[in-house]
Amino acid sequence: MHNCGKEPFALQVLGDSMLPEFKEGNIIIIEPDGVVENGSYVFAIHDEEYIFRQLVIDNEKFLLKPLNLNYPILTISGLDAVKGVITQKAGTRRKEHKNYS
Repeated sequence: MHNCGKEPFALQVLGDSMLPEFKEGNIIIIEPDGVVENGSYVFAIHDEEYIFRQLVIDNEKFLLKPLNLNYPILTISGLDAVKGVITQKAGTRRKEHKNYS
């Protein structure tokens, strides 16, 4: 999937895997051309499904880590599985709005 020139897009957070930072119903902005770094919140493909997690790069391993410890840490083959970086969050209250970069 070639991401050059793709526009940012918004998605609604579903579930509780990214609590406490991201609540169900929050809106996240995903930048397909965003800079992927260790610790970035990313939109990636795992087992042919899209998933939202925090990227952890540990030596040669690429992990998708949930913030809610009730969910497993997943392994991806590399950065090609990352399809975008979360750059903003919006919620129902102004204090829930946040930029990530």
